[in-house]
Amino acid sequence: MVGTHQLIGQIFQAFFYVNVANIPELVRTGKLDFMLLLPVDSQFAVSTRQFGMDNIVNALVGVGIVIFALAKMHVTPGPIQILLYIPAVALGVAIHYSIMLFLCTISFWIVRAQGLVFGYYNLFNIARYPDSIFGHGIFRFVFSWIIPVIVVANIPARLLGRIFEGPIPLMAHLAGAAILALALSRAFWHFALRRYSSASS
Repeated sequence: MVGTHQLIGQIFQAFFYVNVANIPELVRTGKLDFMLLLPVDSQFAVSTRQFGMDNIVNALVGVGIVIFALAKMHVTPGPIQILLYIPAVALGVAIHYSIMLFLCTISFWIVRAQGLVFGYYNLFNIARYPDSIFGHGIFRFVFSWIIPVIVVANIPARLLGRIFEGPIPLMAHLAGAAILALALSRAFWHFALRRYSSASS
């Protein structure tokens, strides 16, 4: 699971982290105005400006850890497990992106927003642990659905390793959490943009 956590986190950082983390600065300086004038979707524009090649190298380290762990456990994933693992990793990246976007969008209402990035790191520290340690109470529900950080690495790792429950419910849970997170973060982004437009008019 540690390797999967590393893999998903590094892919997210390669494609989105720097861009999304820069949103508070764009808002503070007014440079977001220029992004809004571009003939593309504003969320896409602010999310895809830069790419971190060094993070791809670190993601490959995560792949190495996954392979090493599987070998140590004497687990050989089948083709279906690998085919499920790849979109599961992508859904994990989507959850990372959604939560980070939601946090950084709060900068539309506050002046100093550097602490929002630390909030992201604090949340995803939770994702490093097996979900079994959280029991079945309200904490697990919140961090499986409302802020779905504990499913990010747990479900893909479970799909790739020994599956004790059906893969379809696992994928459905992860996909549902990712879609919900993406929808809420996008709705919040557009809500914030309406506030930003009225403030700059």
